[in-house]
Amino acid sequence: MKIDGVPYRSVWVEPSDGWSIRIFDQTKLPWSLDILRLTEVSQVAEAIRSMQVRGAPLIGAVAAYGVALALRADASTENLDRVVAALGETRPTAINLRWALARMRAALHNRAPADRVAAAYAEAAAICDDDAETCRRIGEHGLPLIESAARGKSRVNVLTHCNAGWIATVDWGTALAPIYMAHDAGLPVHVWVDETRPRNQGAALTAWELGRHGVAHTVIADNAGGHLMQHGEVDLVIVGTDRVTRNGDVANKIGTYLKALAARDNGVPFWVALPHSTLDMSVADGVAEIPIEERSAAEVTDLTGRTADGRIETIRVAAEGSPAANPAFDVTPARLVTGLITERGRCDASEAGLRGLYPDKA
Repeated sequence: MKIDGVPYRSVWVEPSDGWSIRIFDQTKLPWSLDILRLTEVSQVAEAIRSMQVRGAPLIGAVAAYGVALALRADASTENLDRVVAALGETRPTAINLRWALARMRAALHNRAPADRVAAAYAEAAAICDDDAETCRRIGEHGLPLIESAARGKSRVNVLTHCNAGWIATVDWGTALAPIYMAHDAGLPVHVWVDETRPRNQGAALTAWELGRHGVAHTVIADNAGGHLMQHGEVDLVIVGTDRVTRNGDVANKIGTYLKALAARDNGVPFWVALPHSTLDMSVADGVAEIPIEERSAAEVTDLTGRTADGRIETIRVAAEGSPAANPAFDVTPARLVTGLITERGRCDASEAGLRGLYPDKA
């Protein structure tokens, strides 16, 4: 995708040395476009934990390169197993992280240590290429939904929650891929961007990347979505996901469940875009079984923004002494999901629907 006309991916190997890893520091967006250079696996782990890099598909891809960095220092089997385990603990909810690490371990475990570094970089690159192509295909399968909604209208309104764009993947994005394709095809698409508190990934990241690509959008308070649906201002909802169970339950950024309830009450289609790496066929009941990450209370009590004189400041908005809870995700039951958009096509949010597209995942 593009930033002011310049194409980027969200993670790449530094061309000048051929081994260090480059990522955007997402904690600095939208105020500045800072590119980090990662040279050690400890930096990769911290980037994932601190959300300098985030988005379920992207953290898996970056973690894969973290394994490659670790093997440069020690290519032993013991270190491989240790690093895979340690990186797997950095974020608990997104299944893509463990999927990518398991793929790396499988590709490297039976290789001689002398061959592991080159093989690790090659496998990490393959994971990135797979994600970019997967997201492109998600866009192709989601585009007809927007085309259909746009017939006879001067504007088609899509609501999205959190950030599931190219900055959350290697390229294209999941929920935003159909939107980018619709925009590039000349469709009159407009996006309602939920601010997505407490971390504001919608206001800070989704709005930033849509704006840089030239897609019409409007940031709204999280609580405004239901109101817009009641008044016919939302044609469809498309969100991403960090994990989808075999029965079609969807874990996504906190607040997604409430959007799905509002969409159901108002007859608005609610679609979820996911790559194969987000599918977890080992889990049957998302509400009961998916671990929900509890993040720092400071994300709720404090806000960071740019002041009128250009300074970036963090301020407290909650009453002093008041505690805060911060579950980072919620689970939307399959019954509230109109359907799933995958790289293999669209399907019902059900075990039968998923097995129809992914018989190999049984």
